[in-house]
Amino acid sequence: MGGTCIVMFVKDIMKRPVVVDRRTSLEEAAKIMKERKIGSLLAYLKNKSIGIVTEGDLTRNFGKHEEISQIMKPKAITIEADERVEGAVEIMKENKIKRLPVTDKGELVGIITSSEIIANFEDLEEDFIFD
Repeated sequence: MGGTCIVMFVKDIMKRPVVVDRRTSLEEAAKIMKERKIGSLLAYLKNKSIGIVTEGDLTRNFGKHEEISQIMKPKAITIEADERVEGAVEIMKENKIKRLPVTDKGELVGIITSSEIIANFEDLEEDFIFD
């Protein structure tokens, strides 16, 4: 108690995204995730939407498919960089997801995950998760 709470925006805690070609093999995707110590990869799809593939997607589909385009979630839900972190939390809760690609005027600029939000929890308004 007694700490100063600040308004925090998605752009303040987002990470740089790892973007791969949608034809990347599941084996290569797993290798990239392991090397970079990340839990997801992003890819642009034909209609310029952003697809996302997670480590869970890879685990469930290894040996069944060859390319990430066959298993990724197309049209990933995104959030704008200038939105408040509380908005990202609400989107994650509503959609039962842990990762959100971040855009700035439609261009992919980052990714925010529940891990980054938790890591910055003390700097956020203390009641934002429990509203």
